[in-house]
Amino acid sequence: MSEPLSNSHVLLTGATGFVGQAVLEKLLSAYPTTRISVLVRPRGALSAQMRVDKLLRKPVFSAWRERVGAPTADAEAASRVAVISGDLGDVPELPDDVDVVVHSASSVSFDMPIDEAFAANVDGPVSLYEALLASGSDPHVVHVSTCYVAGLRKGVSEERSLDHTIDRRLETARALAARDEAEAASRRPDVLKPMLAQARATHRRAGAQAVSAAAEDARKQWVNDRLVEAGRTRALSLGWPDVYTFTKALGERVAEELWAAEHRLSVVRPTIIESSYRHPYPGWIDGFKVADPLIAAYGRGMLPEFPALHDTILDVIPVDHVVNAILAAAANPPEKDDAQYYQVGSGLRNPLRFGEVIRLVRDYFREHPLLDDEGSNVQVPNWTFPNGPAVDRSLRRREKAVEVADRVVGRLPANDTTRKWISGIYKAKRDLRTLRKFTDLYQPYTQTEVVFDDARTRALHESLPADRQAEHGFDVTEIDWPYYMQTVHIPNVPGLMRAREQRGRTGGSSAAKLPERTDVLAVFDLHGTIAAANLLETYVWVEMAQGPHKALGEVSGMVGRSMTYLQAEQRDRGDFIRSFMRRYAGTSEAELRQLVATKVAPLLRSRMLAEAAARIEEHRKAGHRLVLITGQIDVFVEPIAHLFDEVVSGSMEVDEQGRWTGHLAISPLVDEARATWLGRYAREHGYDLAGSYGYGDTYADRPWLELVGHPTVVNPDASLYRYAREKRWPVESWTHAADSRFGSIARSVVGGVTGALPGGGARTGAPR
Repeated sequence: MSEPLSNSHVLLTGATGFVGQAVLEKLLSAYPTTRISVLVRPRGALSAQMRVDKLLRKPVFSAWRERVGAPTADAEAASRVAVISGDLGDVPELPDDVDVVVHSASSVSFDMPIDEAFAANVDGPVSLYEALLASGSDPHVVHVSTCYVAGLRKGVSEERSLDHTIDRRLETARALAARDEAEAASRRPDVLKPMLAQARATHRRAGAQAVSAAAEDARKQWVNDRLVEAGRTRALSLGWPDVYTFTKALGERVAEELWAAEHRLSVVRPTIIESSYRHPYPGWIDGFKVADPLIAAYGRGMLPEFPALHDTILDVIPVDHVVNAILAAAANPPEKDDAQYYQVGSGLRNPLRFGEVIRLVRDYFREHPLLDDEGSNVQVPNWTFPNGPAVDRSLRRREKAVEVADRVVGRLPANDTTRKWISGIYKAKRDLRTLRKFTDLYQPYTQTEVVFDDARTRALHESLPADRQAEHGFDVTEIDWPYYMQTVHIPNVPGLMRAREQRGRTGGSSAAKLPERTDVLAVFDLHGTIAAANLLETYVWVEMAQGPHKALGEVSGMVGRSMTYLQAEQRDRGDFIRSFMRRYAGTSEAELRQLVATKVAPLLRSRMLAEAAARIEEHRKAGHRLVLITGQIDVFVEPIAHLFDEVVSGSMEVDEQGRWTGHLAISPLVDEARATWLGRYAREHGYDLAGSYGYGDTYADRPWLELVGHPTVVNPDASLYRYAREKRWPVESWTHAADSRFGSIARSVVGGVTGALPGGGARTGAPR
């Protein structure tokens, strides 16, 4: 008997996807005389050929490459695999000698915007079938769909064409027009104004551009959310749980209308595809699949409850069973105008019920627990399987409580304790978002009561020669669920192995050795970053150097204006500097410089943070150009200016008598003004910002920190800490300062003000 698909030319779409990779590997490893063309789109700087070359080095091909040897594998791929550069949205000219098409390309996402889902899963097949018709080939097409095109129903779903009268052309036209409608609606003043107000409240300290960017991001998110909701709602209104299954159902109708009448068509519908049972090796998987986010979230303790039904079936099927069924169908073409449907699932003959899934998963994580951020074992919950409304009510209560806690903590002075609270709130919000998403997206799959008939699929398996069934068969009754879940699948869920490897690695770690380069910058903020001092403390030092009695009187007035200063700081860092520096009106600049050099300099140096000094020295030894950017006035920066190659600071307006007028000579270099200066400086002097470093402590530092490739937040305020967590920026606590009697007295005198003002020295937690 000749080899199935012997000397055939197979066109494969979706070769870079989960199922497509596995199909390509099986064709290469087990069908030696088959030629394969793959339709792959270029991505960024990678051509289609480069993407395929990279694909062939992935783990799915490792067993085959090891068995035949790397040189032979490369030669096989070069001679048997032809790359067609193109996209399903615009399919190029196809070969005229194709015998079989395996169409596995699709966008597998339950919450896609409606226009993107239709473009991928409906318009994409239209382009493919039109290109096949134009090519002159008459191949047998194996159209890979999903069992869940059956929609929201109970009972048995048969292996036949779907029974519906949906006008797929009308639905596609309306779906593709939805983005223009949402974009137009998003620009209405009644929609934009609340977004702009929220952006100002949250981001104004980072500057006007940050506010504008945040408002525009919110508008784009509004459009995306509207399109996601449009897809979900339209699908539900027509009897499907989500836009993915809805568009896959219409994709089947495209295949029937454009191909089945005069050509050969087989439709293969898998259920929930998960890691391989045997081939290419047990547990092979590529990325998160449908059940994996639930498994990972449960193992991390993020799902205390879930609205699933204990007795419903979670219809899981290993990917190698699906691939074998696809290739068996490909080797058994039907007659023209007699499309065949094969449903590849386990629920009818080897059901895995949701209650059993949870028992297996719970037992696994109790024996192999993950670790939390503190290095402790995560305790997985016992689900009671509540109904959907009960979970939703509990979710709403917890979401409200977390929002209230977030607002309260955000108003507290930033220190190690409040940052720990913020971190806990951040995790709680993340976990609640995860639970909300899973509840919305996966509930239809965990509460479904449909069972998929697989009589034709079973007959297809039994038609295989006995000597091929072990390697190429797809008998679901052979699946041992405890073995598969606990030994094969869960240990290979992406991310879980990495989480287990964190054992013993928790806690802080020293910074990696800095690379030696002369074309990068190390940019530092001053107050709260490298010095545990601020404008107010500097003022007290100056006044105390002129006599304690004068200082006490001045400080009393300063405390009386503390609310004015606080309001200015909250509006704009520049406003605060302008407002506060008016206290120096009438001061002789020459006398002040002498006073700072002799009396204030030792105090400022005593408040330098030891960790900052060490980091500055590390950058100097690495050859980096050291830059200090501060809103402080140059006179007060001079005591530490020698530590840097470049100092950018403010200056005061001076009258004819050499006295400060109380007004700044130039606008203070704060928030996005620092980013503008830094970008220009790097361009003019040839420095690589992507390789540069930045250290700041307040949200006002965000714009310029975003410019450097290695931002680090030091002793951050609440807003910057939240942002750093979202961006995964390093967060460091620098607290060790060389104290002095005068520094301690100054802090105690102004503590009531500095504790209220962002950037205050009290935030650093320096020893008292």
